[in-house]
Order: sequence, then structure tokens, then C-alpha cells
Amino acid sequence: MKTVVFPGSFDPVTLGHIDLISRASKLAERVVIAVAVNTSKKTLFNLDERCDLLFQATAHLNGVEVIPFSGLLADFAKEHNAQALIRGIRGTTDADYELQLAQVNKALNTALETILLPANAATGFISSTVVKEVFKHHGDLDSFAPACVKEALLNKRF
Repeated sequence: MKTVVFPGSFDPVTLGHIDLISRASKLAERVVIAVAVNTSKKTLFNLDERCDLLFQATAHLNGVEVIPFSGLLADFAKEHNAQALIRGIRGTTDADYELQLAQVNKALNTALETILLPANAATGFISSTVVKEVFKHHGDLDSFAPACVKEALLNKRF
């Protein structure tokens, strides 16, 4: 496979995201991380900050690009010549939701496939919300997020 898209809001990027991106980079020559501009979601980090954190956290991976996007994901994938979307699933609730999204994206772009990757047991419980909560309560982030995220959270002082 040449190109896959891994979409998300990444507020902030977690070790779970990095695991999925790393695994996707073994499946495709090019992984486009699509950082969503989601006006219905209040984010802690702005779009540029989220993209910068992803650049830092994925610098060690070949063939990975970070690109912000708004609009329909199916259109974004077509613009970037992607054959598939990569989505992580942590359990059955995620699977049901992702199946519905896959069907919508397929209806919008019939050439686009969706690959659902099960979360790694070591990182499957991590979410961006968990990272922010652990940080807020002065917990150790080493097992949850890249070092650049810890530094960025310290600078945010939320």
C-alpha cells in the first residue's frame, strides 16, 4: 500500500497514537497524519501546537507526514491519494462507531478502505483525556505520552 491517512484531533498525541502510527508506517510507504480542525471540540492545544507535537513525536519514523485538515475526511484522503484510512479501536464500542464511519467514508469515496487496528494492550487504555487528567493530578506521564507532550503541558499550566 502506498498511502494511508491516520486522522484525529491529537489533543495531545499519546503513546497509543504513536504505536498506531508506527504500525501503520510498516503497512504503507507514506502515512499522512491528518490533524483535524474540529470547531465543535474545545481543544487544549491549538492546531499548530498539535501539529508541532506530532512532528516531534514522529520524527524517528520514515514516511510520516503531519497535515492539518478540515472538511470531509474522504475528500482529504482523495486529495492525498490515500488508499486507506487507519483507525485504532480499543474495544467493541470503538468498533461499532468506526464501522459506521468506515461505511460513511466508503459511500463518499468508493476507492477508500478503512483498516481497523486493535490497540496494543500496553497502550490501549490511553486517551488524550487520560493524559491530561494524569498530568493535572501530578502523575508520571512517561507511560502515557511522548516527552514533548509533558514539556508542552508544563508550559500550558492549565
